[in-house]
Amino acid sequence: MPDLIYVLNGPNLNLLGTREPEVYGHDTLDDIAGRLDDHARELGLEVDLRQSNHEGHLIDWLHEAQARGARAVLLNAGGFTHTSVALHDAVKAIATPVIEVHLSNPHAREPFRHVSLIGRAARGTVAGFGALSYLLALEAAARI
Repeated sequence: MPDLIYVLNGPNLNLLGTREPEVYGHDTLDDIAGRLDDHARELGLEVDLRQSNHEGHLIDWLHEAQARGARAVLLNAGGFTHTSVALHDAVKAIATPVIEVHLSNPHAREPFRHVSLIGRAARGTVAGFGALSYLLALEAAARI
């Protein structure tokens, strides 16, 4: 059985492809999921991709990732990145490595996006490469 990688996506990421395409690109979350599945198979991994607009679901899924023995979690917490102490604490609470993922470069955007509570707890961050950010994070997950 291949190693499992959770890919968790937070609020508004269900709108990818139509939401601010000049910032987030034209790829939908389904487009990204398809590329991740293909690349995961090449790496001998399995991807479980999920999205929720609810903070508690993301926290529960982080706990579940550890309970299921996932190799890593790729987490794009969306706007919760900058506001959620609870998600920060959940990332710190699990032994499963978490890689923070962002389509855009938060440091090149509004000042309130420059602080990442998730990044302070995550193993690493991949940001600013559009949909490629997910594939780069998957590569990192395969190597840690």
